[in-house]
Amino acid sequence: MESHNLDKLRHSCAHLFAAAIKTLYPEAKLAIGPSISDGFYYDVDYGDISLSEADFPRIEQKMHEIVKKWTGFDKREVSYEDAKAFYQNNPYKLELIEEFNKNGEKITFFKSGDFEDLCQGNHAENPKENLKHFKLLSVAGAYWRGSEKNKMLTRVYGTVFPSKLELEDHLKRLEEAKKRDHRKLGRDLDLFAFSDLVGKGLPLWTSKGTTIKRVLERFIVDEELSREYEHVSTPPIAKVDLYRTSGHYPYYKETMYPPMKVDDEELILRPMTCPHHFALFKTRPRSYHEMPVRFAEISPQFRYEKSGELTGLIRVRTFLLTDAHIITPKEQAKKEILGVLDLIDYVNKALGLKAGVDYRYRLSLGDRKEDKKYYKDDAMWDYSENILREVLKNQKVPYFEAENEAAFYGPKIDVQMKNVNGKEDTAFTIQYDFVMPKRFELRFINKEGQEEEPVVIHRASLGAFERTIAFLIEHYGGSLPLWLSPVQVSILPISDKFQDYAGNIKSEMLKKGIRCEVNSQSKTLGAKIRETTLQKIPYMVIIGEKEQKDNVISVRTREGKDLGQITVAEFINKLKSQIENFS
Repeated sequence: MESHNLDKLRHSCAHLFAAAIKTLYPEAKLAIGPSISDGFYYDVDYGDISLSEADFPRIEQKMHEIVKKWTGFDKREVSYEDAKAFYQNNPYKLELIEEFNKNGEKITFFKSGDFEDLCQGNHAENPKENLKHFKLLSVAGAYWRGSEKNKMLTRVYGTVFPSKLELEDHLKRLEEAKKRDHRKLGRDLDLFAFSDLVGKGLPLWTSKGTTIKRVLERFIVDEELSREYEHVSTPPIAKVDLYRTSGHYPYYKETMYPPMKVDDEELILRPMTCPHHFALFKTRPRSYHEMPVRFAEISPQFRYEKSGELTGLIRVRTFLLTDAHIITPKEQAKKEILGVLDLIDYVNKALGLKAGVDYRYRLSLGDRKEDKKYYKDDAMWDYSENILREVLKNQKVPYFEAENEAAFYGPKIDVQMKNVNGKEDTAFTIQYDFVMPKRFELRFINKEGQEEEPVVIHRASLGAFERTIAFLIEHYGGSLPLWLSPVQVSILPISDKFQDYAGNIKSEMLKKGIRCEVNSQSKTLGAKIRETTLQKIPYMVIIGEKEQKDNVISVRTREGKDLGQITVAEFINKLKSQIENFS
């Protein structure tokens, strides 16, 4: 089914859900029920009633009963006064009606069977035949209009498909996604945790999770240094004036933490690093001989995300970004962007990700008419968007264009990763910036001995560690590649009398940079193997009488493959080869 028809089906199913709710819970107050990318939701105020997933079968049964009488959606235009009278006891619909009236929009109702709702249209034809294959999925809390100042409503998510087979396939994918959810695996594999005492959206990394971060950090820093980036370090706090100069403060004020008064200064936790790098660039004169300047930093950043939008490691309030800013003469910008794309391609291959399958590129454009959101310079917008478009075309990579997704200071290329649910999240970005050099008065001395204004390329090579690690956990179902696994080898002595031999093997491996541990618990070998497999450790080394006598080890993979006996030195060389090849 085409996407617009599927959208109509989803929106119609939201109506059907609302009809069932008003039948079963007459006092409930309906709020909004839009279609979304993989289904629909409806926000409802149930008063003192607490709805749970245990109520879903009853609601679904009522939906099936109701839809048998639905032959279509009948539209009628309603006056402002009549609409208000219809919803006199529903503050949520009244607020929407006020907005429609204020904006001069027509107020329309749509009726199916005995149910009528405020709606602007977009419904499926013949609901009696088309609205059969639906499923209610989950329940969550949601603030009215997304504002924490408003009342918390109950949001029920559901989905619908044209056929039973399509619905069943979707439900299977959702079940697989649950198994791969990084929040569940993060707990099961002891990678990270959250504490109410510490605060919402502030992850606590265990030693294993920190190992993954450390491996990724060393990997990306070494690679960037080899590509002539200068790694610098700047403070995670700065004067508010820095962000007023950059223009971020008015644009990002709602997602920044409140300023702190310290002595005679107003300080704020940084939500981005670029102003710091510009300030560093300006600390001394710059010549064309050293251009472009590529400042890179593993940068802690802080953003106020609404509590309802916090999602494991995907949306957090503090994160570590592989940030960089390339300050370059305008004529070299295209070459620098190509270099960034090459770096991102290299990083993705190392992570085992494929272009067109796991990720694609989005060219995020500005809107010339929105001069409140975007800096007004039509010529530079045209020029910079064409530069990015040419780069993507020449690279022959899968990309699409999206209006009104640019940064306020210029267009960007977003690397869109497909997560386990099939949805896309932005992982890395490349932004062309022609505004900040003006605001910070960035200059370098060109070949003619004249001051020249550069442009800036903002880029994240690995993205935010938190989001990237969450994506990798889900992509691999927790079974990370050997080079990223926090524990690469678990040594399993079959009894206590082989502990010394196991300890010697561990010492030898640690000296060679292999991350390993000894399972010295008083359990059967079978129990140890099961435990190691559940922890998704790539290799198990089994130690017994024969192994100790022959000075060898028996090796088994987490997939259950028996690799037989091998010397420790041979095994270490095998592991080293795998790690060097990012496998």
